[in-house]
Amino acid sequence: TMVPDAEAALALLEASKQQDAGNTVLFKMRDDPRITRPGHFLRRFSLDELPQLLNVLFGHMSLVGPRPPLPREVATYEEMVNRRFMVKPGITGLWQTSGRSNLSWEDSVRLDLYYVENWTMKRDMDILMRTARAVLSKDGAY
Repeated sequence: TMVPDAEAALALLEASKQQDAGNTVLFKMRDDPRITRPGHFLRRFSLDELPQLLNVLFGHMSLVGPRPPLPREVATYEEMVNRRFMVKPGITGLWQTSGRSNLSWEDSVRLDLYYVENWTMKRDMDILMRTARAVLSKDGAY
């Protein structure tokens, strides 16, 4: 979904401080110039997540859980954030159904930790239902 050499462009965008406010660990930018036109469509409907189903089938991921982080993100985590690793990462999770990219990093972590500490099968089913609504509404998808 990204242009070639998107990582090099990321360094320039981070240096220019153009990322969304409230996201110090994750780089989020509503109109990210690195995303291709087809990439915008795929991301709007979360179709770019479909290949992750293979990771679920192989047992590396769950359908529901905290999003798997990039290694460069983990290096910046405060100790308490590492509690997110107590469960398998998931394709969708509580923060994805509670605002998606509109949430700050701190809100995302708070929701992930709540999920980890209060897991139930019923909550997972609820998150899966809410995921369908979030994908169809396209709110926060960028």
